[in-house]
Amino acid sequence: MNSIYNKLVEKQATLAVIGLGYVGLPIALEFAKKIKVIGFDINKERVDMMKNNIDPSNELDASDFEGTDIEFTTNIEDLKPANFYIVAVPTPVDSHKVPDLNPVLSASRTVGQVLSKGDYVVYESTVYPGCTEEDCLPVLEKISGLKLGLDFKLGYSPERINPGDKNNTLASIVKVASGSDNEAADNIVKTYELVISAGVHKASSIKVAEAAKIIENTQRDVNIALMNELSIIFDKMDINTYEVLEAAGTKWNFLKFFPGLVGGHCIGVDPYYLTYKANELGYNSQIILSGRKINDNMAALVAKKVVQMIIHEGKSAISSRVLVMGATFKKDVSDIRNSKVADLVNELNDFSVNVDVVDPHADHNEIKAEYGFDLKHSPEGKYDAIIVAVNHNEYLKIKEEEFLGMSNENGVLIDLSGMYRGKINNMKYWSL
Repeated sequence: MNSIYNKLVEKQATLAVIGLGYVGLPIALEFAKKIKVIGFDINKERVDMMKNNIDPSNELDASDFEGTDIEFTTNIEDLKPANFYIVAVPTPVDSHKVPDLNPVLSASRTVGQVLSKGDYVVYESTVYPGCTEEDCLPVLEKISGLKLGLDFKLGYSPERINPGDKNNTLASIVKVASGSDNEAADNIVKTYELVISAGVHKASSIKVAEAAKIIENTQRDVNIALMNELSIIFDKMDINTYEVLEAAGTKWNFLKFFPGLVGGHCIGVDPYYLTYKANELGYNSQIILSGRKINDNMAALVAKKVVQMIIHEGKSAISSRVLVMGATFKKDVSDIRNSKVADLVNELNDFSVNVDVVDPHADHNEIKAEYGFDLKHSPEGKYDAIIVAVNHNEYLKIKEEEFLGMSNENGVLIDLSGMYRGKINNMKYWSL
């Protein structure tokens, strides 16, 4: 019997990717260089852009679309020829930090409408252990009328794409894959090996693969929380945190994490999926939620520090002007999802400070729609405080003279990533 892998390679079967965001589009295009692919998304405007070789997420170039066998669509009917479905939709949390499964369940309903006997469904969305089999699978079976094992196979292979990273690309990062049985796992692993040159690790079960993904970002979150707590302590001791980390980092086994605003769609979100499931099972997380609390409060801490520094210079916070440089969730990307800079702006507004925000990568319309404030094209006038919130490469080139030129008398510079440490001599300077 011809396996699904062989059918895909021989183009007797088609792979479909559901959700063409920063995860789905790159993997769809990589597969489309080797096999037939259908790319599906519910956003017509985004799909129209992709049809014109434009990545709405600004991560890929037009050349990445060349030489690909792919059909982009918003029509569910167009998915019917597919036999191997990859679900790569977002998994956010709501305002109460509770996992919002609506996107992944909606995608499951979409796949359920077109699922046929012999098909495979693989989820890449980050979820808590058990979600694929306990939440998504029942939807697939109910809508399709098919049964797992008898009629179709299920798998989970968590995404590991790092937005803005041109070195650790999709193909060069080891992939974790799993299946509902050995046959499923083997075929899913072989299929991903078509595009992952770094290799594929076969997890023993879907739950293990889900758990592996969720702790990758939870580990980072907890470690960054420790750095943020240390920065709070060291600031009270009048010690620069980055100088401490530089000294401690000379030991071979010291883990190099740094303080900062922790946003984005992974590190600031994924731990809540794990703690939610733990709570369901009767365990209240201690370390993980403590770390989340520290990281979520950093924007308020920075805003308070900025206002204190302005007042210390003999100025009124209400009449002061503050420039925030950077609005995306991390350096050199256009992605603004769950950006903690927005929290920083809101905290400053609560102090009645006049805030301008600039960013060479962020889109003004997206910022306005998502967070409700305007993005300036460039700094306007003089400021009492300048906050470099995101360490974009463009900002590395700025000299102290330029900051002085943008500042009122006794202006202060707040450098959240420590990128200007040792370079500022004539301004009040502070970093985490």
